[in-house]
Amino acid sequence: DTCRNFHCKRGKVCHADQQGKPHCICQDPAACPPTKDYEHVCGTDNKTYDGTCQLFGTKCQLEGTKMGRQLHLDYMGSCKYIPPCTDYEVAQFPLRMRDWLKNILIQYYERDLNTSGILTEKQRNKVKKIYQNDKRLVAGDHPVELLLHDFEKNYHMYVYPVHWQFHQLDQHPVDRLLTHSELASLRASLVPMEHCITRFFQECDGDQDKLIDLKEWCHCFGIKE
Repeated sequence: DTCRNFHCKRGKVCHADQQGKPHCICQDPAACPPTKDYEHVCGTDNKTYDGTCQLFGTKCQLEGTKMGRQLHLDYMGSCKYIPPCTDYEVAQFPLRMRDWLKNILIQYYERDLNTSGILTEKQRNKVKKIYQNDKRLVAGDHPVELLLHDFEKNYHMYVYPVHWQFHQLDQHPVDRLLTHSELASLRASLVPMEHCITRFFQECDGDQDKLIDLKEWCHCFGIKE
């Protein structure tokens, strides 16, 4: 099977020609395997797709067109009304996001106390200092004033989680720049809960080059140079 180790990007599948040579062709959206309701996704065209297979297959078939360039995964779940993000809400967004990232790392650290595997030893050493700080906030829905006070008082605890998330996203390729597709994995899961995340990422891109570098990312989260 010449297609066995032949890799195609999302939206394409391998097809062997008459000579047995593998090629990538667009996935037929109608041939995608059936999905459950919770696997539905919303595209940036505000249309619900049965799953990512159908979405990226459709995008592939539209390749070369304006509609194809503009079609991306918007968020997980069926399309619904997402309220616009106000100036006040987007200004408060980094407070919640920083706290969320910090708590994710603490949860990973706690899980690794029993079974290793999520964090590397270097990452565990970084998170250990945050975990051991008895002044840290217990995970929960805290008022904005408390989050701001904690950030100012325990600034050092928030720096690593922000850096960690950047490098978790910077994978395809690892070039210290975040593209739209690299951000999609975080955006798509958070949009239904954090409707300001799209505007936040847009405003993070200070030079409007459609890429977010580490300096821009840290600036958005209030991390000093």
